Amino acid sequence: MRFSDELEFGHTDRRDVYEYIEHHGIVDYDEAHEALNMDPTAFGHHVTILKRDGVVEQINGSLRVSLDGGAEEEFSEGGVDYVIRQARETDLTGLVGAIRSVSEERTYIVAENIANVVDHENVLQWHDNIESRIFFVATVNDDVVGWVHLHAPEIEKLSHTAELTVGVLDEYRGHGIGSHLLERGLEWAKEHGYEKVYNSVPSTNEAAIEFLDSRGWETEAVREKHYKLDDEYIDEVMMAVWP
Repeated sequence: MRFSDELEFGHTDRRDVYEYIEHHGIVDYDEAHEALNMDPTAFGHHVTILKRDGVVEQINGSLRVSLDGGAEEEFSEGGVDYVIRQARETDLTGLVGAIRSVSEERTYIVAENIANVVDHENVLQWHDNIESRIFFVATVNDDVVGWVHLHAPEIEKLSHTAELTVGVLDEYRGHGIGSHLLERGLEWAKEHGYEKVYNSVPSTNEAAIEFLDSRGWETEAVREKHYKLDDEYIDEVMMAVWP
């Protein structure tokens, strides 16, 4: 799915600018207008319009496609007030820390890998012609206490699918945060044309399996002895839902 297929640009050069950014994921402003062999003033005008329309954003001299995650939502359950919103680049350190904290339980291997990738690339949101990823976070007093992440390949035969991970810091569980994060992630996936969302966890993560199962997810397969933790072989449970 190319986001540009759903947009109206009103100008061929503006579409070229957008599709160049979309193709490369993140591009340096100056390198982009040079690569497109475009007059700097005209390039700046098109970028301004794309930013105005909310389809491109500029951060520290770099341009990228804006993945609109909707408005902030406020919740209060069990004495905890929290906000769920699309992640911002300023959340990166707190988000990576939260994912790694949950991953220390050694029951969420996929999430651990996501933390490593994001920390290495130093970028949260991503969209190009190969893959897309978006994060939503739950925050308490602006501190990240939970997340939901969607990763989608832009390969034609898999373009209807997205991988989802969700997690909440142990001390904030039991307040509906995980449920609201999961709902937000699935809503985004459905709105953007993803028909199937999947997730895989070690069989030892009984809480996660029960959590997803109670919300309509189905176990599609079990890969025996797929993980090896502390010299013990652990099965992988592959689950999915069609939002």
